[in-house]
Amino acid sequence: MMQELNRALLDSNFKFNDDLKIGKKSKMTEKILQFGEGNFLRAFVDYMFDELNSNDLFNGSIVLVQPIEQGMIDMVNDQDGLYTVLLRGLQDGKEVCEKKIITSVSRGINPYKDFDAYFECAKNPDLRVIVSNTTEAGIVYNPDDKFEDKLQKAFPAKVTAFLYERFRIFGNDKTKGFIFIPCELIDYNGTNLKKIVLRYAEEWNLGSEFIDWINTANYFTNTLVDRIVTGYPRDEVSTLTEQFGYKDNLINTAEIFHFWVIEGPEHLAEELPFAKIGLNVLFTEDATPYKLRKVRILNGAHTMSVLAAYLCGKDTVGELMDDKTLNKYIADGLFEEVIPTLDLPYEDLKSFADAVFDRFANPYIKHYLLSIALNSISKYKTRVLPSILEYVERKKQLPKILTFSFAAMLAFYKGSEIKDNALIGLRNGQEYKICDDMPLLEMFKNLWADCDGSQEKVTALVNTVCGKTDLWGLDLNTVDGFSSKVSEHLYAILANGMTASVEHLING
Repeated sequence: MMQELNRALLDSNFKFNDDLKIGKKSKMTEKILQFGEGNFLRAFVDYMFDELNSNDLFNGSIVLVQPIEQGMIDMVNDQDGLYTVLLRGLQDGKEVCEKKIITSVSRGINPYKDFDAYFECAKNPDLRVIVSNTTEAGIVYNPDDKFEDKLQKAFPAKVTAFLYERFRIFGNDKTKGFIFIPCELIDYNGTNLKKIVLRYAEEWNLGSEFIDWINTANYFTNTLVDRIVTGYPRDEVSTLTEQFGYKDNLINTAEIFHFWVIEGPEHLAEELPFAKIGLNVLFTEDATPYKLRKVRILNGAHTMSVLAAYLCGKDTVGELMDDKTLNKYIADGLFEEVIPTLDLPYEDLKSFADAVFDRFANPYIKHYLLSIALNSISKYKTRVLPSILEYVERKKQLPKILTFSFAAMLAFYKGSEIKDNALIGLRNGQEYKICDDMPLLEMFKNLWADCDGSQEKVTALVNTVCGKTDLWGLDLNTVDGFSSKVSEHLYAILANGMTASVEHLING
């Protein structure tokens, strides 16, 4: 049955709101096979290809393939692939909202119900790009998958079988290979996908010519994706439906900010010219500096601030950003201590950090500090500690904010009992849950049980934690002055409270 959104597009008399953009309406050749129909890909990848189509720079549509048995393909097909994306946030401190009907999706296929339609796509000579987001657990090897299976379980096994069907149809034609753009949140996603595909090709005895074709006709890119997608706006649907004038069961919301790094040969940027229309998509031979920038600046800003902010009485990132002292705490930490440890051009780093401030202050996204605080010990090791060590190496002194953040983390992990698989802390007399690996929670419970708040006991606790080489990869007591400065900060936090300690740190 044709749904309201499609009827509205076909009705020449239908009056759309003036601020609503509409993607290209003409029928386009199917050029992309996308494994995954979830919110992220539809608000990130599919939106960007829609922008290319709107500027006549790609003119290709997307076939969505449901990667698991349960999914949304029926909903996608009920709306003929059409949906509205709503992008909202801050740019340079100003509120921005963009609404667009996405027309880049031609159809969806559930291969568990219609395998033939799925494999028929391999015959399409114009198919060029394969996109995926099968979650972090998607790019894995499953020894039980066999070539003879009608539909394998593991995503790389499905890819191998699909590639072989392509090879069977077109032979060793190098022009019929694919550009793989996996968006799974793992390091070297393309490299890992290719490695497993080649393993299946070997184990399934698919032949040396096929393996050579995989290696020479296909590009397996590594990627970095960055956009917060908030998905279906359940609490706003009635209001939005009234605003739009049509019903859309697939409305998708996300922040304005986007950044996509694709590690591959330069000529791919000509084939997929996102940058020509101002999209923040970068093709590079090495994505490592940009991964480092994201981890140290975006993720690092969260980890160095949320635990202190929570103990200051804040509950969300928005509340943190609205507090002038905590706002300056993050700014000083990023611009004076983190950015000087990175090697990309300063303007590039500053621009990214400025965007982080807009993203944190986005009024349409409510990030709870306790959610971000999950597993903070391992996060601190990867996101903040490298900045501390690099700062000490380059500046020959300790970074003020980042060193304090270590003490704030220890204060946050102060609890006296374990209940419901969490260590229970107290904030202004109210319990909160500290969630991490159980051995860590047991360790902190025992350490704090032996700490009476005296300078001597606080120092002993800090020295013990700093000496846990299994946590940090080194003995932090060997970093000149670090453990003594952390002890000083932690003693002050216990004596004066977090709010007063942060104010003293920032304002003197």
